[in-house]
Amino acid sequence: MNRIEGVILDWAGTAVDFGCFAPVNVFIDIFHNAGIEVTMAEAREPMGMLKIDHIRAMLSKPRIANLWKEQYGREFTEADVVQLYAEFEPALLASLSEYTTPIPEVLETVQVLRERSIKIGSTTGYTKIMMDIVVPNAKAKGYSPDHLVTPDETDSFGRPYPYMIYRNMEELKLTASWKVIKVGDTTSDIKEALNAGVWSVGVVIGSSEMGLTQEEFTALTDEEKEQSIYTTKQRFIENGADFVIETMGELPGLIERVEELMEAGRRPGSCVGVEVETPIA
Repeated sequence: MNRIEGVILDWAGTAVDFGCFAPVNVFIDIFHNAGIEVTMAEAREPMGMLKIDHIRAMLSKPRIANLWKEQYGREFTEADVVQLYAEFEPALLASLSEYTTPIPEVLETVQVLRERSIKIGSTTGYTKIMMDIVVPNAKAKGYSPDHLVTPDETDSFGRPYPYMIYRNMEELKLTASWKVIKVGDTTSDIKEALNAGVWSVGVVIGSSEMGLTQEEFTALTDEEKEQSIYTTKQRFIENGADFVIETMGELPGLIERVEELMEAGRRPGSCVGVEVETPIA
């Protein structure tokens, strides 16, 4: 009885799109077009949220809010959020198919989980119209989870609300939250998992939190890789992750460890900050 029944994966930065670059570049562009220069870090900070919520969160940051007031002589309004999103969506849709390549070790890991009869669910900060592009392109490259829930199916209550996870559990017939693991690459993913009462796992390499392309990461020295991995791990731990793994290839081993903890009576939230130590590739 003490076994994991389902794993729910995020999409960009976790399963596909190494570094989660598809939305980041568009966020920077739409703010630039509005006369506001935002940094890569500012564009990434709310990553994982429903994209209109992401824009609202960026505008609410003091530095960006002040720049907006200087540019327009007033504070931003909900109409401004809607206008920026109206520019964001078509720009993202135009390039989204280019960012659907599975991240290394994802396909092999999913195969291992399926051999263990573990269901694969998924949640995302993308809307259904966006996922209508991502899903078939990722499937053509070998990645296709058993179920997908977008914020459109939860009345636009995306992360950090837990409802997308609950919809996955219902569809996949998962019997209890403590028999479910959520894996993601942003602090929004971690908060979603915590609110749902499932095991929360942050994945480091390829994540939006790390924010590097595969080529940039590969080009780092061993010391630079260690520092980047450590910094990213700490952000997940500070936000309450039960576990942090470096790559998706570590997930099957982590599941075995979680099942041992479950057998001992441990539940999500009781192992915050525990890491799976593996050598850097």
